[in-house]
Amino acid sequence: MPYGKEFVDLDVEIPHEVIAPNHVEVGDESDIITESLNNPVGMKSLGDFVKKSDKILILVNDATRPTPTAKVLAEMRDALRDHNDVRFLVATGAHRGPTEDEFMYIFGEMYEEFKDKIFVHDARRDEDMEYLGISSNGTEMYINKMVNESKNIIAISSVEPHYFAGYTGGRKSFLPGVAAYKTIEMNHKHALSDAAKPLAIKDNPVAEDMDDAMEVLKDLHIFSIQTVLTADHGLYAMVAGDLFRTFDIAVEKANEVFGAKCKRKGNIVLTAAPYPMDIDLYQSQKALENGKLALEEGGIIILVSKCREGVGDDAFLDLLCSSNTCKDVMSRIEEGYKLGYHKAAKMAQIGIYAEMWAVSDLDEDTLRRAKLEPYKNIQETFDRAVEEIKSQGKEPYAVILPQGSLTVPLLE
Repeated sequence: MPYGKEFVDLDVEIPHEVIAPNHVEVGDESDIITESLNNPVGMKSLGDFVKKSDKILILVNDATRPTPTAKVLAEMRDALRDHNDVRFLVATGAHRGPTEDEFMYIFGEMYEEFKDKIFVHDARRDEDMEYLGISSNGTEMYINKMVNESKNIIAISSVEPHYFAGYTGGRKSFLPGVAAYKTIEMNHKHALSDAAKPLAIKDNPVAEDMDDAMEVLKDLHIFSIQTVLTADHGLYAMVAGDLFRTFDIAVEKANEVFGAKCKRKGNIVLTAAPYPMDIDLYQSQKALENGKLALEEGGIIILVSKCREGVGDDAFLDLLCSSNTCKDVMSRIEEGYKLGYHKAAKMAQIGIYAEMWAVSDLDEDTLRRAKLEPYKNIQETFDRAVEEIKSQGKEPYAVILPQGSLTVPLLE
């Protein structure tokens, strides 16, 4: 089981299954990137796009995503060097800006050369935003002005299942990537819908907002670069060109990697948030959400996450801490929604459905207030869960997700 950057052995002596992203054959990363850039879908080459663009804005993910941005940019370096007006915007959504180490992780060897042209989206700076209109679901859409000022956008992202948006990548670079805080808040409120779940795009109100934003931004010239990674962050596939066509193709490739067949639900589910998705509890919640898909009602789900930087979003923790029970959390959300509440809601829904335990570096009091029973040792925690299920007169059966943030159980 991954814990931070290390691995911990786990002995399992009960009936169980281990599900993980599928093993896929990968080729040479450089060849995959070069081939994709030279043969885009529905568009001419990257070189042609660059030559015909007077200004270029490149949207890149922040360090919470494992997107191989640095490798892609390295292949684009010569084309970008010859252009006299290239800027970069880190699409943070509502996250904090990158640290110096994270800038190096995102941009790699190109950081020093282009650092003066790198900007960081700040969703809370209303003066940086431009109003686009209202989505079909009632979301007021404000986007960073730099997008329309440039008109020519290169969007680099990665596509994988997302616990309420259906999938990351594609339109997500724009909403929530470079959207205003109020827009992200309204969009993420739709995560409370039962239709907002992994692998769901059609009729998913969160995904529909993203589509609506791109309809308003249809006059942009967008060169999309969508990557699909293996579970260990190797490059499996990359597709460049038209934003929607590249996203659709990448979704198919992502399903080949992350959709994992599961024989039956378990009354014990052990699900891990692997590095770098173990940055905090807010991000690690995705492993819980995926694990729930393989969990019997009344069972025990154990989150394994170092939570290197603590809890994350304050609103998320404040709501969990200020409510006595998971049912109280849901009642509070009905009274008024704030960004971050969707995470609390998803966790509360699990807490109503089953027991939630956690193995983490977070202090015990914080975990308890977040409605998680705290533990420190993975083996001891697992063994304790086995004994508790036996004490209920049940035969223990475990489903184990070593890459819980990236694995979507598909029940056979």
